[in-house]
Amino acid sequence: MLNILILLIALIWFIGACLRTYRQARFYQIEEYMSLRYLRWLFATRSRWLPTRPLIALALGAVFSFMMSESPDGILPGIIGLVSASAAAYPPPEGEVKKKFRATARAKRLLGAAFAVEALIFIVGLLVISRVSFLSSAPELLVIAVSALGFIAFLAAPFALVVGNLIMTPVEAWLRQRFIRQAKQVLDEIHPVVIGITGSYGKTSTKTALAHILNGRYKAYATPKSYNTLMGICIAINNDLASDHSVDYFAVEMGAYVPGEIERICQLTQPQIGIVVEIGPQHLERFGSVENIVTAKYELIKALPPEGVGIFNWDNPHVREMYERGYPQTRIAVSREIDPANVPAGGPRFVATDITESLDGLGFTVHDIQTGEQEAFVTPLLGLHNVTNILLAAAAAVHEKMPLREIARRARVLQPAESRLVRQTTTAGITIINDAYSANPVGAVGALRVLGMHTTGKRLLITPGMVELGEMMAAENLKLGEIAAQHASDVILVGGQQTEPIRLGLLSAGFPEERVLVVNTLAEAVEWYQRNLKAGDSVLFLNDLPDTYST
Repeated sequence: MLNILILLIALIWFIGACLRTYRQARFYQIEEYMSLRYLRWLFATRSRWLPTRPLIALALGAVFSFMMSESPDGILPGIIGLVSASAAAYPPPEGEVKKKFRATARAKRLLGAAFAVEALIFIVGLLVISRVSFLSSAPELLVIAVSALGFIAFLAAPFALVVGNLIMTPVEAWLRQRFIRQAKQVLDEIHPVVIGITGSYGKTSTKTALAHILNGRYKAYATPKSYNTLMGICIAINNDLASDHSVDYFAVEMGAYVPGEIERICQLTQPQIGIVVEIGPQHLERFGSVENIVTAKYELIKALPPEGVGIFNWDNPHVREMYERGYPQTRIAVSREIDPANVPAGGPRFVATDITESLDGLGFTVHDIQTGEQEAFVTPLLGLHNVTNILLAAAAAVHEKMPLREIARRARVLQPAESRLVRQTTTAGITIINDAYSANPVGAVGALRVLGMHTTGKRLLITPGMVELGEMMAAENLKLGEIAAQHASDVILVGGQQTEPIRLGLLSAGFPEERVLVVNTLAEAVEWYQRNLKAGDSVLFLNDLPDTYST
């Protein structure tokens, strides 16, 4: 009977360890299977790597097992160990889950390897325990030993993922290369004009605008949503382009967290046109410095052929410095800040003036300095930064023989990219401004300006702040609070720790403290606005952090 109980104790701990491995896989996936980032997140909080309940369950089980050491045949210690294992292994509530685990083929392979690692820990541990002679004569010690093994395996669940990922690295590398070769073959068959788009932010909005404009005359396809990694772009090619060989233009959003990533994307796609939108501190935590960001983004321009075309945002000093390097020979710059009457030699070709911004969208005049042509643009897009995004898209389209007037017509019906300053009114009459995809210092100011344009009712800001800005994060969030004080009437901060600089910025700007609410989850913020806002009120959702930032 005792042997059966021992096996059950081991089995329950094993199931608990596998359940923990499965739950941890979601966070490992959020960190893009990058072990160092995942481990940094894991060890940032004690409860993540050393949960309290299993520890207490193990300790209490050991104490009560000793107390029952006189039990005949060790049945009572075995039952206590069983109860202790069940209490420890039963999964706690997950809380708010904004991004569910995606059971991709890679994720399934990873979990299979991780479960195998967990099984190996139990098999080796039980073999070692079975060879310790004095444990067989002390049932309570045997129960405690098996429980301790289960606890160790339970704690090792996150590391099983890391080891499993390491084991699968050669397999993943082989599959990745096969997937890349397949994508390369598709591009070779279709041979579209590839337009690469990169920058710290503004990539998706510029890509969306460009594809929309080009589709007025040609057939353009853009990488969906924010598919901007090498594998994401391969998925877009193999799933979508492979079934449509009539595409003329392929607009490719190119993201990077470290130097070298964009270079690899360019080796696959071979862009003929490159657009650099903005350079700023986004993902500074990963890059380490703005100089590293510049180096990474310039990889797109370096990859262009000598006869290729580079398109640059003149208003960003880092991007302007790229333009001034002189490669490729055909370079086009755009600006919404410079006076078209005083454009320096070799300066921007496309300039926007007379910019107006309202809740109906943007209005501005585009000047082509080279031809002297000018055209009035009106678009439903919100946010001044979208003037730059449209200028960059227009520059590419003009180079591809589209008249400026036709581009202006396309801009009239241009729609925002998903979760990027999307404005709608609910049936209850509350205006929702969704800018939740990703916040950056430039876009955040534009979003707050839009919130401030609402002149009736409350203007509520809901935000978890900006992250991955490295050593600039506190200062930028403090600045965000100061600017928010000018445009919002009420503020809900999601997550107390990372939003403290925003709170301090609000208070330093004279914002009433009683109108600042700090909550732990987005769900609490949504519940508050649904309970307290009424028709005529507005709410801006600025950024939405992944679950790894959950408190």
